[in-house]
Amino acid sequence: MGFLKRDDDDQQQEAPAEVAEAPVAPAAAPHADSYQAGLAGIPESGRERIQRMKQEVSQGHFTSDLSINEFLMVKEAGFDPLGLVLGSSIYHIGFQQANWSQNQEMGVLTQAMYHARDLAMTRMEEEADQLGADGVVGVRLDVGRYEWGADLAEFIAVGTAVKHRGGELHRAPNGRPFTSDLSGQEFSTLLRAGYRPVGMVIGNCVYHVAHQGLRATFKQIGRNQEMPTYTQALYEARELAMERMQTEATELQAEGVVGARIIEKSHGWGSHVIEFFAIGNAVVPMSADHIIEKPALVLPLTG
Repeated sequence: MGFLKRDDDDQQQEAPAEVAEAPVAPAAAPHADSYQAGLAGIPESGRERIQRMKQEVSQGHFTSDLSINEFLMVKEAGFDPLGLVLGSSIYHIGFQQANWSQNQEMGVLTQAMYHARDLAMTRMEEEADQLGADGVVGVRLDVGRYEWGADLAEFIAVGTAVKHRGGELHRAPNGRPFTSDLSGQEFSTLLRAGYRPVGMVIGNCVYHVAHQGLRATFKQIGRNQEMPTYTQALYEARELAMERMQTEATELQAEGVVGARIIEKSHGWGSHVIEFFAIGNAVVPMSADHIIEKPALVLPLTG
């Protein structure tokens, strides 16, 4: 995948112009720009599988990666599983230089990681749409690497397409099937509380953390003190990822985001280049007068 050009440890050099001007992750409606690309990206074998699944659904058969408990909870919530849907995109991550001694976002890498995930999720949504689903639950969004492509990564989105048994509208405001990585239990609990998911929202930031140099390292030997360069770098990177996730939720007209988390990975770029990936579930209330049930007390039993 993309790699860095290291400058001398003790010299201050300006980052190349193309790095300073590199774009960041888009603040547009999720999957809006890649919808047509998602249609074209589904292979013929995938289209044939969807046609077979349509026939199976009409006969009362389905496939799902939900556990037994999750399947029962989804059914109890009024939804029927239709089939396992997926989206995939194998992406080449471009080259980008970085200043050895400067904290900075790697805009080219940020854009690549965002767009690849967006393609995978859009194709998964399209498969669900072809099945007539209201949404996709239990979504897993993974990044895979293979020996035959050192600079390539496969972005995979997998989930179970579901449809409301009573025909109630549960799609996202943009008319597309909703997506959610909530478990079956969490999905059911959310619905009972009067809320519904409208989509998974994501934000990311690939960030280069500056090397502090040998002289600074020697000065800190044996001393307890904050490392402000590192603190500021990681703080800013997380803030950018979270802000972009929240922007997607705003575009979906969500009231809030639940189940949010931030995942940190280097993806083989080296110890000083990290991607901060924020992901959560945008939700809206189903009615203005919904009542939230009082949570039950659960005590774990330990041996």
